[in-house]
Amino acid sequence: MATIGLLLNFLVVPFFLSTFVFGYSPNEVKQWCSQTPNPQPCEYFLSNNSNPTYQAQSINQKSDFLKISLQLARDRALIEHANILSLGSECRNQLERVAWNDCVELYELTIHKLNKILDPKTKYTQFDVQTWLSAALTNLETCKDGFNELGVQDNLLPLIMSNNVTELLSNTLALNSNNGGESHLHQESSYHHYKDGFPTWVKQSDRKLLQASSPVSEANVVVAKDGSGKYTTVTAAINDVPKNGSESFEGYQDTLYVHAHKQFYRECDIYGTVDFIFGDASAVFQNCNIYARNPPNKTNTITAQGRTNLNQTSGIIIDNCVVTSAPDLKAAVPGSVKTYLGRPWKEYSRTVFINSFLDSLIDPACWSEWNNSDFALNTLYYGEYMNKGPGSSTANRVNWSGYHVITNETEALQFSVGNFIDGNSWLPSTHVPFNITI
Repeated sequence: MATIGLLLNFLVVPFFLSTFVFGYSPNEVKQWCSQTPNPQPCEYFLSNNSNPTYQAQSINQKSDFLKISLQLARDRALIEHANILSLGSECRNQLERVAWNDCVELYELTIHKLNKILDPKTKYTQFDVQTWLSAALTNLETCKDGFNELGVQDNLLPLIMSNNVTELLSNTLALNSNNGGESHLHQESSYHHYKDGFPTWVKQSDRKLLQASSPVSEANVVVAKDGSGKYTTVTAAINDVPKNGSESFEGYQDTLYVHAHKQFYRECDIYGTVDFIFGDASAVFQNCNIYARNPPNKTNTITAQGRTNLNQTSGIIIDNCVVTSAPDLKAAVPGSVKTYLGRPWKEYSRTVFINSFLDSLIDPACWSEWNNSDFALNTLYYGEYMNKGPGSSTANRVNWSGYHVITNETEALQFSVGNFIDGNSWLPSTHVPFNITI
């Protein structure tokens, strides 16, 4: 443990440049790294790296620097993955063990994405790379969230997060965002990790809730690879849904976790109370019914989007949906519950409602602060465009600098299925109907 501590302390001491740089001059390193949002770790690791892979590469243009930055991020992620594995014996209790295990697998997912981008056999667009890098950054944030939400952040988390991988990934996101070049389109293959039947990012407390026997947790459809359910694959379950039918996500707080990558939901029914559509995917909900329930604390927030970096592609887009009250909320005393479209879970939270029906349950302010603080009010992006219904008036909305009443169709079009999740490249193969524009 002492050895690990000394190593990590070395990695986070104030950065400096030696007079000798492996493969690159100090001025060259400083010049290129100055173009990133986090130049210090860029300079340090590029200047103190004896890996012959780096020494053999020259930096003639931004694409060369992006490739080297991706390699740096991947190599640091590999080192940190090994470090996290070594910390397993330091877990003090089951909660720490759960959070630690999730971090191990989330780092594996991040490394997989970076290897995929660096593989010369992989064909992709710039949009694909930005989506994968966004997901990689979300994985690291989810690792941290696991410890925080389980209340065990004081022991292992400082050792896990003091590694500069987040900063190096942020650099690659910024560089790719401005790169301008792209290769050929490549269909992404699925890659998921499961433990005890759940994706590893599902918290232990949520697994218990999902396994509980109650009307709220009863499943309409069971998918199990071992044959114990009605279906062995999600695809088979979806294909068996009647063409005019819909999927239903029913819960209270945190009903639907849209974790990462590109996601599309069509003609779904979603029920909940607090933050019941949340996460950091690039997610579009189209022609869905969103039902707010009667909450114990008398406040509903429909979304809690978790973008942590300005260059991430992620956000929650509600397109041509209906937002209204569930039966229990309709039966409540009028005016006793406040319902908001969303609140900022993370610093660059992004949520947009487009062409949707907002019923009278929506509070005139429409958007809520995170725990009554001013967190993210200037950095978030919340927008409304061409909504209708008794709750759609923007006359008394919040006056945050991050809130936008969108009046320009060109601005709104960036949140369409075609532009926001590149829907034409992958949705046709799913046979799910979709509207490509707004």
